[in-house]
Amino acid sequence: MMDATSNEALVLRSDAGGIATLTLNRPESYNTLSTPLMLDLKAHLDALKDDTSVRVVVITGAGKAFCAGHDLNEMHSDPSEATMQKLFALCTENMMAMTHLPQPVIAKVNGVAAAAGCQLVAQCDLAIAVDTAKFGTSGINVGLYCSTPSVPVTRNLGRKQAMELLMTGDMIPAAQAVDWGLINRAVPADRLDAEVHEMATKIASKSPEAIALGKDLFYRQLEEGMEAAYDRAGKAITCNMQSDATRTAIDSFLNKTPAPDWPDRKK
Repeated sequence: MMDATSNEALVLRSDAGGIATLTLNRPESYNTLSTPLMLDLKAHLDALKDDTSVRVVVITGAGKAFCAGHDLNEMHSDPSEATMQKLFALCTENMMAMTHLPQPVIAKVNGVAAAAGCQLVAQCDLAIAVDTAKFGTSGINVGLYCSTPSVPVTRNLGRKQAMELLMTGDMIPAAQAVDWGLINRAVPADRLDAEVHEMATKIASKSPEAIALGKDLFYRQLEEGMEAAYDRAGKAITCNMQSDATRTAIDSFLNKTPAPDWPDRKK
């Protein structure tokens, strides 16, 4: 979709070296998650799921902000129960689509990530931020508890840290977000591109089949008891060992011969 005021796409996609970058493109609105933007984002995520040439996905924001949350102007214009249910169902579809992607998703946090923007960071598999970025679930400051952001936030942070973030509405600096486990690292602005590229290319160099299997296992076993998780993990690694590419790579390792290139993930 296009922004009605600028005639530009609301989500931009660029590809290079097996890495697809999705850029939220509402810089004048701090990349707030309007319904049209979320529809665009969902379409891109759906397309990436079956794109075997893409091994890593990066999500970032245009302009000074990563994402300032939902579009409060849109929400305020029609707060009816039916409209709100539809809006947040679409948001949930986007969040779960990222988790269900076979490719790891890296949040490249170029600025503030507030409310649903913080949710977006927490939902991504990995996150690297500029050291001046700030993070928070600020909805409580306008009487709106960040209910949907609380889902991934409470799965990333310790309970006390998550509760503090959700109940105070305070914005925390990037260094604190690292300490609390919300992001992997914070770097100077002139290092952000390089740090994200280094992580993305490192992951892209691994077996896409094993990465996809591992990501799926990671999230499924988190929601299970330990015994069930071990059972699922055992089945996953057994399946992994049936891969011709994996057995070839192990053979190369054992025989000290050059490792073969990993083939693209099969659909």
